[in-house]
Amino acid sequence: METTYKRTQIGTVTLVSLGAGVVVVIGTMVYGGYNLIALVVLLILLLCLLLFYGLTIEISNGMLKWSFGPGIIRKRVALADIRSATAVRNHWIYGWGIRYTPYGWLYNVSGLRAVEIELKDGKRFRLGTDEPEQLIRAIQRATQDAQTPT
Repeated sequence: METTYKRTQIGTVTLVSLGAGVVVVIGTMVYGGYNLIALVVLLILLLCLLLFYGLTIEISNGMLKWSFGPGIIRKRVALADIRSATAVRNHWIYGWGIRYTPYGWLYNVSGLRAVEIELKDGKRFRLGTDEPEQLIRAIQRATQDAQTPT
């Protein structure tokens, strides 16, 4: 089976805010001298930049897959386990990254738009995306294709 959908959303706010933090910490170290705490903070900021610069959502091989950054943090769910996919708007307080919300887990790098996935077992989660309608159509098409006998 082939890849039927793939989209990477870059987390511009994440990149700008973490990048600004990196600049501030480096500036502190340059003008204030070497500081172990500043170095640890710098390493944490750089690690977060690497891990969370973007979110890739893919539909292939009967699976809905998503991963952050280079793919170290990733998850997947079988299309056959999906009951529904609905466009939603997250409250700003839920933020970005990986969060547990009243609507289940949220995976997001930018913006407030998302697709809420409800599984057949009743569990729900949300995938942040800048193109929710296209993702929903792709899930619906892939789910129908997976149910069609060959």
